[in-house]
Amino acid sequence: MDTYRHGDHDIQRKGTAMRAVSYAQFGGPEVLRVAAGLPVPEPGPGQVRVRVAASVVHPVDLMIRAGRFPAPLPAGLPYVPGWDVVGTVDAVGPSVGDLTADDDVIGFSPWLRTTVGAHAEYVVLEAAWLTAAPTGIPASEAATLPTNGLAAAQALDLLALPTGSSVLVTGAAGQVGGFTLALARVAGLHATGIAGADDREFVESQGAAFVPRSDDPIAAAPGSFDAVVDLALIGPSLMELVRDEGGYVAASPPLRPEPVRGIRTFALDVLPDSSRLGELVKLVESGDLPLRVAGVYSFADAATAHNRLAQGGVRGGVVIVP
Repeated sequence: MDTYRHGDHDIQRKGTAMRAVSYAQFGGPEVLRVAAGLPVPEPGPGQVRVRVAASVVHPVDLMIRAGRFPAPLPAGLPYVPGWDVVGTVDAVGPSVGDLTADDDVIGFSPWLRTTVGAHAEYVVLEAAWLTAAPTGIPASEAATLPTNGLAAAQALDLLALPTGSSVLVTGAAGQVGGFTLALARVAGLHATGIAGADDREFVESQGAAFVPRSDDPIAAAPGSFDAVVDLALIGPSLMELVRDEGGYVAASPPLRPEPVRGIRTFALDVLPDSSRLGELVKLVESGDLPLRVAGVYSFADAATAHNRLAQGGVRGGVVIVP
């Protein structure tokens, strides 16, 4: 198999088989393998095959790999992990629409619903989950956008806050938190971000007020904020900081509190949305939405990538490339 150049690394051209990161049993990072000789998937109606340039490791990938995910998954082992996709359309199924071969695209696979993983040389996805990749952005950077960027956008969309509203964001220096601060700034919201002491510069660079993370209650009067986006999973104790009839988004369904004082409560469940992702791509291209990369790892170094994320304190995407 020969190679071609895409962005910042080489990728093998399609043959009859492909490689992917895979695991056949649950456990630590050592269960990860580079599986070779896997069949190259074929797109069906409404689907395209993408030659993958880059993807990202998420905390949920570590939880699933360790066998600690609490909900049943739609298919059994072995698994190929990976949600985010940046790459080039390689083949097109029937009834796809506007996408054609050689289009550079970006999107994500809702892995918990499909177990179709993107840590592979090729992946077949619904065309409706993809949009044009940002121009002039390396694949390793663009890959940090789809899942986390859409999570931030959909959290704020659920709240539907008018311009000038105040929003408290916990876990503000993480990937979703950083996107949430940036999107709040773009939307004309007054954001306050809770993060570690070393993250003050980043939080303030996104136009947000900074509150250091602490075990003590947040020093704010009850009803100080129009809404809370709770990405650090602090929990329902934050409800008292929300004004009557305000909004609260929890990053995990089990932490969705019961509504009180007319507060609207939501559990964030990020879904593919090519139209909304296209809007985020434009914000990336304009410089309004910063992309952060903590490290780039090959398939062979997938275990190292998982270990890096497990250490915590990661400020940027942990990227996997073929």
